[in-house]
Amino acid sequence: MSQHVLNREFLLSGRLAEEIRKWSPEVRVLSDEERNASLHQLLDERPERDGRGVWVFAYGSLIWNPMVHFVQREVAHTPDWHRNFCLQTKGGRGTPENPGLMLGLREGGGCTGVAFRIEEALIAPELDLLWRREMVARGYIPRWVPLHDRGGALVGHGIAFTIDPEGPGYCDLPEEVVVRRLATARGRMGTAAEYLYRTRDGLRELEIHCPFVERIAGLVDIEMAALSADDA
Repeated sequence: MSQHVLNREFLLSGRLAEEIRKWSPEVRVLSDEERNASLHQLLDERPERDGRGVWVFAYGSLIWNPMVHFVQREVAHTPDWHRNFCLQTKGGRGTPENPGLMLGLREGGGCTGVAFRIEEALIAPELDLLWRREMVARGYIPRWVPLHDRGGALVGHGIAFTIDPEGPGYCDLPEEVVVRRLATARGRMGTAAEYLYRTRDGLRELEIHCPFVERIAGLVDIEMAALSADDA
């Protein structure tokens, strides 16, 4: 199985959409027109128009692989959403037989992550790239969410990719199934465990403590150790 690297060149080439069609033929990939319409609709709803650009809220892989060009990075908290492994992938970090799992934002609770500010002049190309990554198929609903700094002050509103509960990849799984999938799933983009650990490490590097990610990572450690012992 060849492994693809998720980078700017790969996204701009349109190959991610091609790969998803191969991995998950039952998933309808959005057309360029649909994807662009989604982006323009969100920008039409932009809460702040101060000429300073837009914020993007990262809570998963965008933390350690943002890919977009940004001029500012800040730890930020959004109060009405929490991260959860609720999006399954049958090709990127899994297979149809053993789908991998990725993070999405679900309603309730709160989430601390990273806010990236994209300058005004680069909004169009950088958000186009981001939409090619996150909105290639129907998995997320992009929204403007309030972002607060470590002291609780409102920084502004940022774009966050919240889970689409009507999307084809949405799942709500028992914790033991989540752990098993993360410990065992592998696809063309790598392993689900790598996604988990890189997210955990990215949060730690910024001194962000996420009890949910830490707990799941600890359970995956135990699961992977048990699987290794069984194979020995």
